[in-house]
Amino acid sequence: MTGYGIGTQDNGAVKYTVELKSLNSKFLELNLRLPKAVSEKEFTLRTESSKLIERGKVNMTVSVEYVDQTAKASTINAKLLGQYYKQLKDISQELGEQGGNFFEMALNMPEVVSSKEEAIDEAEGKVLMEAFYRAVDHFTQFRLDEGNTLKGDLETRVNLILSYLTEVEAVEGNRIPLIRERIGHYLEETVGKEKVDMNRFEQEIIFYIDKLDITEEKVRLRSHCNYFITALNGKDSSGKKLGFISQEMGREINTLGSKANDANIQQIVVRMKEELEKVKEQLLNVL
Repeated sequence: MTGYGIGTQDNGAVKYTVELKSLNSKFLELNLRLPKAVSEKEFTLRTESSKLIERGKVNMTVSVEYVDQTAKASTINAKLLGQYYKQLKDISQELGEQGGNFFEMALNMPEVVSSKEEAIDEAEGKVLMEAFYRAVDHFTQFRLDEGNTLKGDLETRVNLILSYLTEVEAVEGNRIPLIRERIGHYLEETVGKEKVDMNRFEQEIIFYIDKLDITEEKVRLRSHCNYFITALNGKDSSGKKLGFISQEMGREINTLGSKANDANIQQIVVRMKEELEKVKEQLLNVL
């Protein structure tokens, strides 16, 4: 499920900003961009994300701003820099080399410049996590808003399938008499009416019509549709459950079409399949 959320928190000395962006994915794929100083918090952030976000291809970006910009500034060892500079200059004179930027060379020597970027303390870690939780809250609300839109769309499409099922029931009344009449005409044309054993004919008709009966498929399809809507309105995460129910709906729709032996019903079944495919596409966005 797509989502977006941003959260900020500061304590007067430091300000953290956490940004979350996600795309659809069956599992949680978390990509973190963290300042070096907070790298030790990566495990905690991943653990909390797996609990609160659940799934999606999520990009998390953490940025930090210090009120005192020199707080994390690098320091220059002036004494060591002077020693390197003098040595480089003396060696150059001994070798008879002219020119050369000795200051820049000395500045790049080991341990001349040292960074103060160290692991954050407990207070700063708390600011980071508060920013993270705020971002997750906004992220979750974004998903809820999108989920409500998806819920309405899914419910509409399943209700459409139910309405198509009512259409099937409205036209299937003429199906059996037409099948009986068609078989009777075929027998009369091929073997002659006087040669037809009516008792045997009735037995075969009953057997054949039983094979074409779609009562069970209609009952099960209606039950699956109603169960789908019930699960859709439940409070728990139901994406997988809805996926399973949609598979059962598809199975009944396919059987309905194969047993219909009626052009009108098969056209309605095609419309059912169209709506069900749209339902399955949308379910990829449901947790």
